[in-house]
Amino acid sequence: MLNDTLPLPMKIAFLEDDTLFAASVIEWLEQTGHSVTWFRTGRECIRALTDDRYDLCLFDWMLPDMTGPDVMASLKLKGMLPPVIFLTGRDAEEDVVQVIQAGADDYIVKPPTRSVLIARIHAVARRCSAQLRPQPVQDFGTLKVDFGHRRFELDGQAVKLTEKETELALYFFAHVGMLLPRGHLIQVVWGSSPDIDTRTVDVHVSHLRNKLKLTPEQGWRLTSVYRQGYRLETLE
Repeated sequence: MLNDTLPLPMKIAFLEDDTLFAASVIEWLEQTGHSVTWFRTGRECIRALTDDRYDLCLFDWMLPDMTGPDVMASLKLKGMLPPVIFLTGRDAEEDVVQVIQAGADDYIVKPPTRSVLIARIHAVARRCSAQLRPQPVQDFGTLKVDFGHRRFELDGQAVKLTEKETELALYFFAHVGMLLPRGHLIQVVWGSSPDIDTRTVDVHVSHLRNKLKLTPEQGWRLTSVYRQGYRLETLE
């Protein structure tokens, strides 16, 4: 018989806007000995995980204010992301690939059975407790990006950035060559602040261009794409 208990109970953040479904899942997890905090919106979840520690996250994809992948990306930028399992009705292969490549640890299509959900949660917990996630340091010529310590060096000298400049820069360097819509950047970097407008992004991008020397002379192009967003690309 399958033993679906763990030696230590976990503190789980559960992001789900369906009240009835959430109640069932919470009951299953609490019967197994875990503590569950339920969040109905992405911003509420980001605020809580910024202030407190959780052992594991269960994220839905579609939420009233932002998407589950954007919540995950925002927390990852802040360095406060526990293991993440997506629990969602979206079952397209490209959706699964997208969130796994973005850092999710597992993907479960609704509705799960109790035994499968508990088994998958415990498998992720065992796997993640057995190894620490490496945080890469990447050299881009004269610019060094330390993703783990959220630091930037230019010609061997530390570059002083604000918190939001740091998070925006980390996101750009994790997605070099990709077009990043302004609205998406607002959700990921300023997800817990709903009143941010696109001009705020423009100002922060201008600061990054100057502070990190993201210019053609240094082998970079950080461009604004009209009515779409921004793209950071190398010129090598």
